[in-house]
Amino acid sequence: MTSPDVRLVFLGDEVYALLQGGDLTGASLRAGVELPRPFVTTESWLWPVFRAKLAADPSAERLLVRAIVDRQTGVVVGHAGFHASPDARGMVEIGYTVLEDHRRRGYATAAAALLLREAASRGARVVRASVSPQNEASLSVVRRLGFVQVGHQVDEEDGLELVFERDPVGVLDETPPSR
Repeated sequence: MTSPDVRLVFLGDEVYALLQGGDLTGASLRAGVELPRPFVTTESWLWPVFRAKLAADPSAERLLVRAIVDRQTGVVVGHAGFHASPDARGMVEIGYTVLEDHRRRGYATAAAALLLREAASRGARVVRASVSPQNEASLSVVRRLGFVQVGHQVDEEDGLELVFERDPVGVLDETPPSR
């Protein structure tokens, strides 16, 4: 089976605010795609976090969390994006979540590959992903995409995370791996 064809749909602060307020219908209309119920239930913690990041750095709006959309079906299967603008060394961190009903189909790999290409096109020198040691699916994604473990950290919310990095150079020419 080949990787699914996905696109990342911009959400932005207006959509984050609507989702934070529980207005799934309004957020979907503003985003131009039908956002799934988990965006206002299990994923509701995300919107105030990214609204705070935007308040600190409004220029990061286009980089932050976006909806992962299956191009073939038009269904939103999760969200992905960068945690912030590149830091002083040109490092950006990616994050992605595939909703439970859509897991194990290659969506995370496809979305992360898009983020790698975007990082390369924006001139990032390092792309980072932090993954729980128990998250076998995400560990598989980062390894499949050529990330190398460079250390570990303890996140206030998530606990121990393994830190992976890779140089995005060359990603623009790579074909997403088949599953």
